[in-house]
Amino acid sequence: MATQNRGALGRLEGFAFWLADHAQLALLELHAAFCDELAARRVPLWRSSLGLELLHPEQSGVRSLWTQNEGAKKTLAPRGVENLPDYLNSPVRVVDETRRPFRQRLVGTMPKFAILDELKVSGATDYVIFPLPFLDRTRSAYLSFATKVATGFGDDDIAVLEYAGKLLSPYTERIALRRMAIDLLDTYVGHHAGERIFSGQIRRGAVDEIEAAILMSDLRGFTLLSKERERGIVIDTLNAWFDSNAIAVEAHGGEVLKFMGDGLLAIFRAETGVPDAVRRAYAASVDVRTAVDAVNAERANAGEMPMEFAMGLHVGEVAYGNVGGHTRLDFTVLGPAVNYASRLQNLAKRLGQPVLVSSAFAKELSEPLVPAGAHAMRDIGRSERVFALPAAA
Repeated sequence: MATQNRGALGRLEGFAFWLADHAQLALLELHAAFCDELAARRVPLWRSSLGLELLHPEQSGVRSLWTQNEGAKKTLAPRGVENLPDYLNSPVRVVDETRRPFRQRLVGTMPKFAILDELKVSGATDYVIFPLPFLDRTRSAYLSFATKVATGFGDDDIAVLEYAGKLLSPYTERIALRRMAIDLLDTYVGHHAGERIFSGQIRRGAVDEIEAAILMSDLRGFTLLSKERERGIVIDTLNAWFDSNAIAVEAHGGEVLKFMGDGLLAIFRAETGVPDAVRRAYAASVDVRTAVDAVNAERANAGEMPMEFAMGLHVGEVAYGNVGGHTRLDFTVLGPAVNYASRLQNLAKRLGQPVLVSSAFAKELSEPLVPAGAHAMRDIGRSERVFALPAAA
């Protein structure tokens, strides 16, 4: 800090202790309290924006926007925003690329940034944005301030804001890292498994015995599609297939545990009873069929072959937890019930049925099903009665 600005430190006396006392707050609450505290220390704040980059398949960042009269509000930036004009022509990009502060008095000729024009129209007179000094300098993290005081920010105000931001930075990086860890676990292992892993359940062999409805599905004809069509079409087809499943499973409280090539494994935990888990798995299978029908209508219009699939639905006790090598674990479900669901899915493929349901599953379901005969399945050792879904309405 420049010598002439050392007087500004008086307004930050005890601020580090204040931050330590408020470190447990969530992002919006911490940002709002931070701005209110600065205002109480005679910093003429009207508006502040705190932006953090995320690691999420659909969101590139989160922003907390605080204003003097409305407090803090959260907005999420969609993935790909870094290629849009709002970012490309913004002070945020300048700070990201230079890692230096950017300040602009909102009078006279200004850089062609839309945010500066918006702030000026709203009555702001001065704007400053600082990069937050995160340990990970590859991530975008910034803190901006604006005032409506006619003379703008004074030199002492700028010094206070800069150092207050540096004191806030470790706490916001901690929030960002926690959010990224949770998002990555949700993305790659599912929400429930991610919660268990994040809470510390990472010991190999640590499993719980739970009752669950099991859904295993597989896209038919994918090997041939992979050989005959361009990679882009193959990937688009696979993503459309997985979307049809994952959206339906999650909508009914299920959990996709893993994607296996062109197939997937999902469970519906019987936390409120087996019939409820079975009902939700059945509803998800109906939604998958409806979604695939909609995708196939689009594919027909584009001259593409329809997607066909095979799914097995079963219910039973499974071992839910960690298996794997010493340093590389998988959070999954194991047991005879899972193997049975796999055999049922293979049988559905042989019979040309999109969905087959086991007798155990059917017994817990109040919905009408169509008998599909008794069939031998590999490693089961006896013929099993199975059922199909009624024809779509």
